Amino acid sequence: MTYVITFGCQDRTGIVAAIATFLADHGGTIVEAAYHTDPDTGWFFTRQEVRADSLPFGVEELRERFGEVATGLAADADWSILDTEERRRVVLLVSREGHCLYDILGRVAADELAIDVRAVIGNHTDLATITEAHGIPFHHVPFPADDKASAFDEVRRLVASHDPHAIVLARFMQILPPQLCAEWTGRALNIHHSFLPSFVGARPYHQAHRRGVKLIGATCHYVTAELDAGPIIEQDVIRVGHADSTADMVRKGRDIEKVVLSRGLRWHLENRVLVHGNKTVVF
Repeated sequence: MTYVITFGCQDRTGIVAAIATFLADHGGTIVEAAYHTDPDTGWFFTRQEVRADSLPFGVEELRERFGEVATGLAADADWSILDTEERRRVVLLVSREGHCLYDILGRVAADELAIDVRAVIGNHTDLATITEAHGIPFHHVPFPADDKASAFDEVRRLVASHDPHAIVLARFMQILPPQLCAEWTGRALNIHHSFLPSFVGARPYHQAHRRGVKLIGATCHYVTAELDAGPIIEQDVIRVGHADSTADMVRKGRDIEKVVLSRGLRWHLENRVLVHGNKTVVF
């Protein structure tokens, strides 16, 4: 078991020394450490993983004591401490396409992704059977065209009841209202079936086919009120050719979508993603 410390502030001399000294003074054993300073903003980032059994106190006291160090380094420091023994809670939002859901549920069943999927919420019932076969509750929330606000209110209520560390839009295909984007800031992850910023919005494979691209991709990003423009966590691409139809692109794209989403979700839940403005540092 480990504690993961993430920290960010305006760069200055002595940050690494202060954190290392604090941990060393309490016998802390660092098993992983990473650092980065953004040359454009001058913002310093670090992620440190410490053996829990090397410290003489638990995570709550560690947060209290480290908070004093963080405040001493910078009043506007951005920091957090994760206890890896706490199983991370996830809620998945889906529609009709199941490839991302199947992939995540398969990884959980194989103990490849150690998370607690508390619920799957869908605006259609197509994926209810596979969800329930994995012993996970499925909630159907219809989205009538004339009353999406009420539907989102119900989704919000269901998600809040599980207090998740991540809300994953696994091809949910609904645009979150601004108030939900704000409430779920830093927790809502989306998979967009395009290598953003190219082909934003609906039907990106159709856009890509018309453009004659040779590479298509997928982007896992945090959800913000600006469509498909949130901080990017992970991206990848796959090659396509002139003979590929739109259907071929969709089929090939599904493979890259689920891999990119699972990577992004893992890194988010391991506190490897540090956000500053609309950019990320991924350790």
